[in-house]
Amino acid sequence: MNTNRLLMALLVLTAPAPVLAQPAYPTIGQIIRLDTRLDKLLPKDAKIDVIASGFVWSEGPVWVKRTAPAESFLLFSDVPQNTVFRWTEKDGLSTFLKPSGYTGLGNYSEEPGSNGLTIDPKGRLIFCEHGDRRVSAMPLDGSGGKVTLADRYQGKRLNSPNDVVAHSNGSYYFTDPPYGMPKRENDTSRETDGFGVYRIGPDGAVSLVVGDLTRPNGVALSPDEKTLYVAQSDPNNPVIMAYPLQTDGSVGKGKAIFGAEGLKKQDLRGGFDGLKLDRDGNIWTSGPGGVLVLSASGELLGYIKTGVATANCAWGDDGRTLYITADMYLCRVKTSARGW
Repeated sequence: MNTNRLLMALLVLTAPAPVLAQPAYPTIGQIIRLDTRLDKLLPKDAKIDVIASGFVWSEGPVWVKRTAPAESFLLFSDVPQNTVFRWTEKDGLSTFLKPSGYTGLGNYSEEPGSNGLTIDPKGRLIFCEHGDRRVSAMPLDGSGGKVTLADRYQGKRLNSPNDVVAHSNGSYYFTDPPYGMPKRENDTSRETDGFGVYRIGPDGAVSLVVGDLTRPNGVALSPDEKTLYVAQSDPNNPVIMAYPLQTDGSVGKGKAIFGAEGLKKQDLRGGFDGLKLDRDGNIWTSGPGGVLVLSASGELLGYIKTGVATANCAWGDDGRTLYITADMYLCRVKTSARGW
């Protein structure tokens, strides 16, 4: 082999592996900046990518983290389709589980499937199931199917569990509005008097922790797990509530940190849905206009305006990507914040 050929061979052997370009996704909406503090959370060039579409009503996203990052994936619900979908950058969209929330006979309601999803400390996928009216857990290692965590309170069937968050001590907090019932609040199969926020203790006991909200919906914990946040979807009383957690798992007196007045100033109308917090305690809540970004003290910094009804959000990838379920779309926004 002459010198030139030897040099060319060495260049080929030592050349870096080609980097596969990410698909060019369509975008929607815009970022509305109301406070300069938002610039530290969302880059100036942040955009809303539509990474999948064609759903009836997308909900409840959760990132499933694996030891090898390339094996991690996103799961989310399509409530009317009674399906949980899986998405990765490499493989795109696939059906993960169907049925996801209703296993009965015939048609149950317009929203029979799973809604909110989360991962618990045991690595199990936790479901809020509308049609089967329960909170359930399913291992992701193939070791078995679902088990019921809660389907009753004081002997009475739940309405349609909506969203859930897992505490590191083995307990869970979930909301139970009527949205998944055939006739919602007027359904004759309702057994509970109100629409509560409940706790499932490590021992499996179910307790009512908040009973005075009209439409509790999204639920989340602060990074230090000392505060429970509940988003209310009642358009007549839209509010984000914060409750101090007591040592026994109950909650103290709640405080409204953002509500109708804050929305009115921006000419936004409607209620709130799902919400998540970043590591600094900022609140990212779906609501009128898209995903609102609030400071830890409840000041509106701006919002991710999707232009469509927006259900929920979740942190994924390295914790800096916000995945958003919005009507028929699955979206994502690359942020400078860090989820947990």
